[in-house]
Amino acid sequence: MGEFWPVPDVLAYLAGRWSVARSVRDLSSGAQGEFSGTTVFRSEEAGGLLHHESGTFVWQGVARPAERTLRFLPGPDGTADVRFADGRPFHDLDLTSGRYVADHPCAADLYRGEFTVRDADHWRTVWRVRGPAKDLVLRTDYAREG
Repeated sequence: MGEFWPVPDVLAYLAGRWSVARSVRDLSSGAQGEFSGTTVFRSEEAGGLLHHESGTFVWQGVARPAERTLRFLPGPDGTADVRFADGRPFHDLDLTSGRYVADHPCAADLYRGEFTVRDADHWRTVWRVRGPAKDLVLRTDYAREG
């Protein structure tokens, strides 16, 4: 099936617990960081999945706890509508081909995310962030736990 693994239902695929390893590179300054932790996708009563990520972010040698929460709502035909915790839209997600590119404009910055699924237990996101004060690449690898 090529290098991507098609996912007919993104919410069913994501449900559960994943280990997370993220590298962050600031292309303008050369600074680098990394995040390691866990992401849990759990069902919400209203439908969809609550995504909660927590772990440690190390930036220029300084370690800090970090976390974020997103909502993955059911979209048409096995896709998802991804929203921030407060309900604001983030991006759509369609993994039926095993690969998807999403854009998210944020003030003067543009976030472009590429999502790829390698197999039943591994997927990756690469966010490229460009704007007047940002030039970043965030690469995240997910591996299913248990």
